[in-house]
Amino acid sequence: MADVRAMLAIGLRGQLGLNGHLPWEGATDRAFKDDVARFFQVTRGHVLIAGPRTVATVPPAATADRTVVTIRSTDAPGDVIAQFGDRIIYIGGGPAVWRSYAHLIRHWDITRLPYDGPADRWFDANWLTLAKNSTVTDNAGACDVRL
Repeated sequence: MADVRAMLAIGLRGQLGLNGHLPWEGATDRAFKDDVARFFQVTRGHVLIAGPRTVATVPPAATADRTVVTIRSTDAPGDVIAQFGDRIIYIGGGPAVWRSYAHLIRHWDITRLPYDGPADRWFDANWLTLAKNSTVTDNAGACDVRL
């Protein structure tokens, strides 16, 4: 059975997106750069499934050392996961994808970044409760929810 995980960063108030992009996109502070580097380090060698907009942001060099799969809203989450046997699968965002796959995610790895600007997409702490026995790595106090 696949090990399904989510790895994401949120702003200080749970911000996830703004106009189809990360709200902090282009930020040059060390925290933002370190978060991107950590994402690519941790997901290396594994499967990353995400919607077309998220997949479009994956640098071509990163596709060489991980399996990147574009999913659609019409895809049944269980069928998508079943394609990968016992591999580790990371679910890429945004909210519509996490909402659809939350019941399958066994581990959430969440980092709170020092961003406190506008957003039009937000993290929903209820996603954390949809899978049985789900765990959370709370990097820098990202979550106030206790499972």
